[in-house]
Amino acid sequence: MPVFDDMTLVAELQELLGDVPTYGYRRAWALLRRSRYALAQRRVNAKRVYRVMRRHGLLLERRPRHVSSTRRHDGKVAVDRSNVRWCSDGFEFRCDDGAPLRVVFALDCCDREAMSWAASTGGYIGDMVRDVMLQAVENRFAGAVKAESEVEWLSDNGSCYIADDIEVLSENRTASRSQHPLEARKAMGRPRASLKR
Repeated sequence: MPVFDDMTLVAELQELLGDVPTYGYRRAWALLRRSRYALAQRRVNAKRVYRVMRRHGLLLERRPRHVSSTRRHDGKVAVDRSNVRWCSDGFEFRCDDGAPLRVVFALDCCDREAMSWAASTGGYIGDMVRDVMLQAVENRFAGAVKAESEVEWLSDNGSCYIADDIEVLSENRTASRSQHPLEARKAMGRPRASLKR
């Protein structure tokens, strides 16, 4: 295997990346490949470009890992008492004429009672979720518009659940929003298992 002199490659890379210091090794390799093609020179392997850039400190700093959301729910979904944790989801089925019917519902994670639901032939929208949230609070707390204590509200990350007005509504009604990962959804099993499509 031939030994290559890295200094000529480093000089070439520094010249190419002088104007665009935010380019990573893949873009640097692409620029190098184009310039060498135009000059009828040999191509350089992408792995070599990466290795040389790493050795000579030309690589970009790695992005910090994404900080996990404070709304994330991990662990057991079922609870021992009612009105501690509620969950919400939606499902869809086709009517005889082929039109879709979409339903959003709220369940208590203790007794699995469907406290409220809303159905529509349109899409899932934030208004449906807000109506379901308000109706659940009113049904569980005897017509009150605010929960007696904080209730954790589990949902997925659908656009109708993460809208800003849902956040404001849940703060005003003493409900803390949580998104749950796939593991919790499997453990919960309620929205998908008890209401099959």
